[in-house]
Amino acid sequence: MRVLGIDPGTVLTGYGVVEERGRGLQAQAWGAIRAASRYPLGERLQRLYAGVCEAVRTWQPEVVVVERVFCAHNPQTALALGHARGVVLLAVAQAALPLVEYSALEIKMAVVGYGRADKQQVQRMVQALLRLDALPQPPDAADALAAAICHLHTYRLRRQALP
Repeated sequence: MRVLGIDPGTVLTGYGVVEERGRGLQAQAWGAIRAASRYPLGERLQRLYAGVCEAVRTWQPEVVVVERVFCAHNPQTALALGHARGVVLLAVAQAALPLVEYSALEIKMAVVGYGRADKQQVQRMVQALLRLDALPQPPDAADALAAAICHLHTYRLRRQALP
């Protein structure tokens, strides 16, 4: 199974593609869709949409995983993040792909074993689990890879639990 993980943001959106190979996992790609903050929000969202569509076309995932929105202390930040998530959800829906959402806590628990892990801990565990030579950069891409890993682990457990 090939999974596209996405960690949405209005300036930097991390993505990561992980494929299950037998009993192991292999990273296919990771990176970030960037839109400088000097651009108006509409233009940044347009770049995000095009980037997600391109990732879907290029990597042809079977499922897309998106980090669920957290409660931000700043209402403007939460609203902007909601816009970014909406654009990602639209791109996934238009591609007719299944979408799964996990909270940051669920992702960190599945990958690190600690729901309050920091970004560097997530990066190190993603590097170890995917046997990468270096830490995945930027950290948002590591978060997206972690979301994909979380889904593959969860999917595997659910598959084994069902008769």
